[in-house]
Amino acid sequence: MIKYIIITVLTAISSFAQAQHINGFIYDLVSSQPLNNVEIKNLRTNEIANSNRDGSFKIAGEVNDYLGVQILGYNTDTIFYYDEAVRRIYLNKDENILHIDEVLVKRMTDNVLAQELEKAKNAGKIVEVPRNQGGVKISPSRLLGREAKNARRSVDILYEEFQARKIDRKFTKHLIGSLLPLNDADIALFRERFRPTVEFIENSSPEDLKVYIIESYTTFKKIK
Repeated sequence: MIKYIIITVLTAISSFAQAQHINGFIYDLVSSQPLNNVEIKNLRTNEIANSNRDGSFKIAGEVNDYLGVQILGYNTDTIFYYDEAVRRIYLNKDENILHIDEVLVKRMTDNVLAQELEKAKNAGKIVEVPRNQGGVKISPSRLLGREAKNARRSVDILYEEFQARKIDRKFTKHLIGSLLPLNDADIALFRERFRPTVEFIENSSPEDLKVYIIESYTTFKKIK
C-alpha cells in the first residue's frame, strides 16, 4: 500500500513538473532552418534558456506567460504562451517579405504578423497625397499593378489571422477546461462550434466570457 502511494505521488510530481515547462522550436521564417543559440527569456520569472542546434528549447513557465525571443541578426519578438501546445516560433530577418500565403502567416509570431500587416497595407494603398502639392492622387500602378494586388490580398490574409489570434488568446483550451467537464477532443469541438466574434471578445469582460462558455455548454450537450 505504501509503495503504491509513493509511486502515485512520484507520478503526480513528475506530471506537475512537465506541465511547468514550455517546449518549442525556433526557425528562420524564410528558410525554415532551425536557429541555434537563440535566447528565450520568460518575462514573468526572468529565467533565460537557449535553443539547441535543432532549434529546440525548454524553459520553465506556464500558460499566460510571455517569452522574449532574440538573436543577433533577427527581429526581437515576444511570444504569448496561451495553451500547452509545443511552440514553433519563426523569426524574421528579411524586411521585404510581402508575398505570403495562409500557411506562412500562421507561422508568424504576433509581432512579425503586426509588422507584415502594416507593410502590406502601405504597399497596397491606391491613394497618394503628394507633398506640397495639395489634393489627392490616385495611383494607377498601385491600383492595377500586380504587386499592389498581391499586397491587398496579403492584407486580407494577415488581417484575418490577426483577428483570429485576438479570439484565441482569450477563448482558450485552458479556460474552457477549467469551466466545463470536457476531454481534449470535446474542447476542440466546442472551440470550433462556439467560437465568439472578435467584437464580443473586444467588448466583454473575463466574467462575460465565462458566462458565455457556460451558457453555450447547454447547447453543446444537446447537439453533441
